[in-house]
Amino acid sequence: MQIVYERCCGLDVHKKSIVACLITPEGKEIRTFGTMTDDILALIDWLKSKGCTHVAMESTGVDWKPIYNLLELEEIEPMVVNAQHIKTVPGRKTDCKDAEWIAELLQHGLLKGSYIPSREQRELRELVRYRRSLINERSRETNRLIKVLEGGNIKLSSVVSDVRGVSGRSMIEALINGIEDPQVLSELAKGRLKSKREELERALRGVIGPHQRMLLSVLLEHIDFLDQQINRLDQEIAEQMRPFEEELTLLETIPGVGRRTAEQILAEIGTDINRFPTAAHLASWAGMCPGNNKSADKRKSGRTTKGNKSLRSTLVSASHAAARAKETYLSAQYHRIAVRRGSKRAAVAVGHSILVIVYHILKSRQPYKELGANYFDCRKKEAVAKQAIKKLESLGFKVNIETSVA
Repeated sequence: MQIVYERCCGLDVHKKSIVACLITPEGKEIRTFGTMTDDILALIDWLKSKGCTHVAMESTGVDWKPIYNLLELEEIEPMVVNAQHIKTVPGRKTDCKDAEWIAELLQHGLLKGSYIPSREQRELRELVRYRRSLINERSRETNRLIKVLEGGNIKLSSVVSDVRGVSGRSMIEALINGIEDPQVLSELAKGRLKSKREELERALRGVIGPHQRMLLSVLLEHIDFLDQQINRLDQEIAEQMRPFEEELTLLETIPGVGRRTAEQILAEIGTDINRFPTAAHLASWAGMCPGNNKSADKRKSGRTTKGNKSLRSTLVSASHAAARAKETYLSAQYHRIAVRRGSKRAAVAVGHSILVIVYHILKSRQPYKELGANYFDCRKKEAVAKQAIKKLESLGFKVNIETSVA
């Protein structure tokens, strides 16, 4: 095979050790280094002394990140490769053989590097992903709060849509302070919840013990702490997102995509959309498109491929929000697919559509144009009319159709 890189190196990276196989015109050389910063710098000095130009390593866990952070500052081009793409020959598994196999594949140009964003975007990703984890943790704590209330026969969540709202918070704090009279508790309702006082009195009639008051107090304190940390992250992310205000505003024109969702999408894919040749490439990278599995002219499982988990979960959440919008193309698409294939498949399909829309918006720098809820009916106007006529005739009606002049 043709040699593409004369001086290259393959790394088999572990938590405490790095096995490096360097290939040069003089031959192969294998060395083992530690994973501390001094050890990685020694590895880089060795590679530079040998004139190495390219380095490849597997993208397993987070062990590759310290090496990549230092290599990208040098004149050596680092390449992070999907571990599934470079599996070695079965039965010949050692660290040295793994490093040698990676180096040989790299030498002949048989490796394709994964998309690694710039250092600034990687830092922004960490902030956005950590904020998402805190929001999820707050939701779990809220569910635990509801569970403790249910254990005391308090059915507040059956009447109040958000127990962390102003009214729900006031009632829970009153319960913690020892107030158990349902009538007194129901008078704490604010706004539209005042019209449900009778239901609230019934829902707030229970038995709250000392240990439940203590648990409710701890849960509220933890939720307040999480709120503070989320607000702190919001401010930091907003500051770092300031240069991309135009892109965020354009993404917010998509139904189901709010400010936080737009920030998450932009942090995951970046603003340089040109690194993805087409929208299909972006969807494949995100794991939001059907798999391609066909053999002997038979189509097998078309389940979605593995991709960016954070982006995928964000798009699925956005698709559920878009499904609740009124008179929109995405809502019509969701309900059209959900009837035939189920809500989960519909959510993934709409998430794929949102990602394609994001690609074209960032590519053209134009806001989203709504197609309307009747887009699918207009595409197949004759088929829809024929189906409606058939339905009416089955009910005993005689139908005549005239085309209106518009």
